[in-house]
Parts: sequence; C-alpha cells; structure tokens
Amino acid sequence: MQSSFIDDDVKLLLKDITGLVIPLSAKEREPLIQSGTHYCEMLPLEYQPTERYNRLYYDYLEEGALITAQAAADLSSILFKKYGENITLVSLARAGIPAGILVKRFLKYKYNINAVHYAVSIIRDKGIDNNAIKYILNHHSAESIVFIDGWTGKGAIQNELIKSLKNYDNINKELAVLADPANITQYAGTYEDILIPSSCFNCTVSGLISRTFLRNDIIKEDDFHGAAYYEEFKNDDKTYEFIDKCCKYFPEIEIKNIKRPVTKGIDEVNNIAKTYNISNINFIKPGIGETTRVLLRRIPWKIIINSTVEGSDIKHIIQLAKEKNVEIINYPLKNYKACGIIKNMADI
Repeated sequence: MQSSFIDDDVKLLLKDITGLVIPLSAKEREPLIQSGTHYCEMLPLEYQPTERYNRLYYDYLEEGALITAQAAADLSSILFKKYGENITLVSLARAGIPAGILVKRFLKYKYNINAVHYAVSIIRDKGIDNNAIKYILNHHSAESIVFIDGWTGKGAIQNELIKSLKNYDNINKELAVLADPANITQYAGTYEDILIPSSCFNCTVSGLISRTFLRNDIIKEDDFHGAAYYEEFKNDDKTYEFIDKCCKYFPEIEIKNIKRPVTKGIDEVNNIAKTYNISNINFIKPGIGETTRVLLRRIPWKIIINSTVEGSDIKHIIQLAKEKNVEIINYPLKNYKACGIIKNMADI
C-alpha cells in the first residue's frame, strides 16, 4: 500500500486500489448511502480547503499539537501499565493511524519500547478485516494486541470491534483512543471532546490514503480491505507536520491521572434524537471529530454546538458550516462540544 507514512512508523495491511474507483462528491454519495448502498463501496471526493479554513487550522495547530501530545502520552502510560513491553499496536485505518504513530513514538521516547504498529480496516456493519487480523496473529500473540483509534463518537466502532472479534480468544476487544467523549473505554488519553488536528482534513493528514474500501468486484476473498493513494495531493500533505509537532512536546509532558466521567455520550445522542425527532441515530454524529467529518464528507442538516464553548477548537466547524450554508444551533451539550446531524434525503 502506497502512502506518505514512514515505513518504520506503521505497516499498512491494506490492498492498494489506486485508480480503480472514481471518487464521488457528497451530493452523489449521500442519496446512494441513504438508499442502501454501503459507504465502503464508494470513495468520497476529497475536500479542497479554502484559504480561510487553512488559516484556522494553522492558527490552532500549535495548541492542538500540545493537547494531542498530552492525550497520546497519557494513553501510552495506561497501555504500558496494561501490556508492558509485550504490546502490538493495531490502528484502525484511517483516523487511527496518526494516533497509533504517536503512541508508538511515545512508547519509544518514554519507555524505550519498539512496538510493532499495524493499520487495519474496520467498517461499520461489515466488520474488521479478518485477513489482516490473521496476518497479525501469525506474527504476534493475541494477548499483545491493542486496537487504537483517534476518538469516539457514539461508540459504533467499539461495538463493531466487539462483534467482529467474538471468535478470537484472548484479544482485548476494548478500544484505545486519544479522546473518548462517548465514555466507552478505560483506555483513553482524555474524556474531553478535544480537537485533534488530524481530524480537520481527510487524506492530507492521513498519509495521503483514502478511507477504507470493500466491494467484492475489487476486494477478493483473500485480499485485505482496500484504500487508494492520492499522490496528486502530495504538495498539500500535512501528515508529518502534525505528527512531528506533537512529538516535539513529549519532553515537556507530565503524565496525568485521567478521571473518568459518569455520563455516557449515547444518552446525550438519544436526547438529541428525541429533541429533533430523528428516528435513525446514525444521522447523529457527535463530537468535534465526527462533526468535522459530517461537514467534509456528508450532506449536513444542522450543526449543534455548545453555546458556552467559544474556544478555537470549534472555529473550523463554524467556518465549514458557513461555507456550506448549514444552520448552527446552540444546545446545552455535556459530553460533546459539537454534533453534526446528517440531512435525511427523503425529506428533500
């Protein structure tokens, strides 16, 4: 699999489908998704940021890199206490890969552990890439594996992970994340809804690879799940600018004891569904990272923000909503700072 990731940082267990699938715009994909075509059978057209959006990203990058580095350090400390030196990092492509690289690098910096790091695909309602898991199990013990993602939304991927791995004994099925505003895992760098800068873009902060792809005319029975490489965006690649900025803060960081909250994100999601009469909670994408994804890759209906939050970590969301002429609503969010609601195409 081609990418702009450094080989020593991660091994991508993905099939390269570059040039085999034509990316579609959100306006083309959304009706197909809502009429039954699975999102993994298509690739989204990459968002081209405006000058204003880019500027907001760089305004936040230094602050966000420090916050992300702290979360990566705290998560790494938790994982070290759990696994010690016997740890195999398995990131969930694509958003989990930068997170996994930061954990790998902090484990090396702080504990002198050279952890092996893989990236595999997991797709909601389709499951994890079993060929990739079998490959890893041929090289490492099941007990050493930890699955890593960037952040949680409602917890759908955690549920998918548990369901996918039910036949694999001795693998820890609890997800490890930098940020867990949904409050679904004990392996979290923070339970706050933070803006991880890598969520602000798509491929250009994720090694120039697409989201993962699964369609049986291209992905055969013995293949890994697929992804495409976007060489055309190499001049805009911000992947290592972000990763290296985070890593430069490692010497300044002191490990924090993370206090886990009581409230669950899914309860807040259900309240939002009730307030706005939304029957399918898959249309509700809570958290800064998921809200950003809605604006970058889907057709948004409304964007909800916490009216008490005025920090730089949601300015890019407000900017994207303005660019796409999406209504912004103030709402007393607790677990999250923002929430995106996808437009129901049946209402158009």
